[in-house]
Amino acid sequence: MVRDVPKEERPRERLLKEGAGRLSNQELLSIVLRTGSREESVIQLAGRVLNTFGGLKRLKMATVEELMEIKGIGKTKAVEIQATLELGKRLMREWDDEHYIIRSPQDGAKYVMEDMRFLTQEHFVCLYLSTKNQVIHRQTVFIGSLNASIVHPREVFKEALKRSAASIICFHNHPSGDPTPSREDIDVTKRLVECGMLLGIDVLDHIVIGDRKFISLKEKGVV
Repeated sequence: MVRDVPKEERPRERLLKEGAGRLSNQELLSIVLRTGSREESVIQLAGRVLNTFGGLKRLKMATVEELMEIKGIGKTKAVEIQATLELGKRLMREWDDEHYIIRSPQDGAKYVMEDMRFLTQEHFVCLYLSTKNQVIHRQTVFIGSLNASIVHPREVFKEALKRSAASIICFHNHPSGDPTPSREDIDVTKRLVECGMLLGIDVLDHIVIGDRKFISLKEKGVV
């Protein structure tokens, strides 16, 4: 049990003494969880959570319901884990937003791939860029099956005008993992390009995200 561990070796005490960077993923997660159970220490519980998902990459995509399937993880612990991981994702996104420059479809796909390839619904996401193609904002505009009547240009370009963006790159995922664009994907793209021309905001590309694969509609000649 964690109470049997010498005080100076407990995760909270080590963090205070040595800094968070010196702790393992298991130790950091144990701090978030706070308590274990009669059968196992919080350190052991944290290790079992990480093992269940095969590490942080899969854990960050876990739902509250999936977390609660693990013995020892109730609703409160599941919510706290998800909130902590979401803060980490948002921090990294803000860091990327300040530094990431998109020069090619590959750069764009790399930016969103890990977030979008596991999604079970279609998400329509826009990156808003400066005159130097630096990402200044990311926005999920719509969730659901794509068609030209639902993905309204007003919602796409409202954020561009608010952020004084010079250009936009659009993305959406195919939960099947196959990024082959549909007729609706092409129609949505053409409509957005036309609206962008009227507003003086370039739609540089529309990239369809699959499972570790993507298709650029610019490279296909649609944009």
